[in-house]
Amino acid sequence: MSDLKYRDATADDLPGIVAIYNSTVASRMVTADSEPVSVESRRAWFFAHEPRRRPLWIVEDADGSTVGWVSFQDFYGRAAYDATAEISIYLAPDRRGRGLGCEILRYAIETVPALGVKTLLGYIFAHNEPSLRLFRGCGFEDWATLPRIAVLDGAEKSLKILGRRIG
Repeated sequence: MSDLKYRDATADDLPGIVAIYNSTVASRMVTADSEPVSVESRRAWFFAHEPRRRPLWIVEDADGSTVGWVSFQDFYGRAAYDATAEISIYLAPDRRGRGLGCEILRYAIETVPALGVKTLLGYIFAHNEPSLRLFRGCGFEDWATLPRIAVLDGAEKSLKILGRRIG
């Protein structure tokens, strides 16, 4: 295990968060955005995160360098679903493929009960095998497939919803 540290993101972190996010756009594996996003376009999303309920964490290594970020978002936006959250994990390009995603996801699973979360969901493109392996390896199960729901560069892509009950 590495010495990862987790902290609530601040507004000063937003440019770095956007840079990591934008580094995934060209792969067409992680996000449905087809063009990089701007810092300004992500401000509302950033400020919608509540540290005690739906945090946005910066993940740092022992040297204080940013490894990536983790966000939690409401599922469906109705009170009956308050104990369900969508999780997203994004790693800096030079940190991918080192097993850090698994460590981060396991930390999130251990921590979310304190946020009132009993169910975690991951929305993952069906062709994103690395992310599917990550989530399945941490006990998530395939709960749904939405066939050909997205169009990326003219090709229809399916979306999987993976879920895990926590406690």
